[in-house]
Amino acid sequence: MKSLSSRSISIILLTVVTGFIQVTSVPEPTTTPSREFYCSAETRCGRQFLRCPMECPTTTSPDPKAKLCYADCGFPECSVQCRQPKANCKAPGSACFDPRFIGGDGIVFYFHGKSNEHFSLVSDFDLQINSRFIGHRPAGRTRDFTWIQSLGILFNSQTFSIEATRAATWDSEVDHLKFSYDGQDLVIPEGSLSTWYSPEKDVKVERLSGKNSAVITLKDKAEIMVTAVPVTKQDDKIHSYRLPANDCFAHFEVQFKFFHLSSKVDGVLGRTYRPDFENPAKPGVAMPVLGGENNYRIASLFSTDCNSCIFSPESGSNQETSPVMNYGTLDCTKGASAGYGIVCRK
Repeated sequence: MKSLSSRSISIILLTVVTGFIQVTSVPEPTTTPSREFYCSAETRCGRQFLRCPMECPTTTSPDPKAKLCYADCGFPECSVQCRQPKANCKAPGSACFDPRFIGGDGIVFYFHGKSNEHFSLVSDFDLQINSRFIGHRPAGRTRDFTWIQSLGILFNSQTFSIEATRAATWDSEVDHLKFSYDGQDLVIPEGSLSTWYSPEKDVKVERLSGKNSAVITLKDKAEIMVTAVPVTKQDDKIHSYRLPANDCFAHFEVQFKFFHLSSKVDGVLGRTYRPDFENPAKPGVAMPVLGGENNYRIASLFSTDCNSCIFSPESGSNQETSPVMNYGTLDCTKGASAGYGIVCRK
């Protein structure tokens, strides 16, 4: 009788749990690696479980270098792909190191800016992406060594920022990401695939690993992959930064992927996506530097007052935009074409 009662209770509990799962629109976050990528109800691929490929069989991994299974649920193809849980600094749309950019045209260039100043990276009629540079100038140098410390985004009458917090020494077990939304601090719990949406669901932030890496998706406009990193002792030695002992200059490695931009887009990086842009960077030069600090300097992280800024949300909806072909997130390690109809070459 006792055994029967326990069994009956188990059946009742199972029924209740099963009913709960059926009415829940989004699965609860889990730290257990999943072999399927779930697209939530509010996306174009709503409520679909997409099976991960063999090359990246899980959505999470304790190995920070492991490829992860990912699907862009905002696209009607509803297909999965493999990607690294950090920015690809060797691909178009990237901004890394002492800022080294790879433009939309695939050409490498440097933009030094100045420490503790702000610059427009992308300025379009309906999108503004700014950055704050931090830096260090050793004795005897004529310019600052600089790195991207934070990003400020203006999109659909909203503001969003992400910042790499200062640290004397780097600890990879500590999260160095700080978020804000519309002027208020925003807490996004640590943990792979921890996700936050804006009230209108047009801004999405997702942690790609437990700490220090996230991807920001602006609906139908852009995807921004951000990884917080320090300037290492090896970097310091190679480049003769001569950094002080009390600051590891935590900064960002960033990779931008744009879906639609106007033909008049501007900014340090944005200009390289214009169809008529002729990059003045000289091929074969070890460090081709593109200037123009005065054209892209802004007063603060959310300012739009640079000489070349065109951000105008009132008129943005009336401007014609074009799809942008992105190569930066392609994974060429699994074959010649990687399924995109593009031949991967070294």
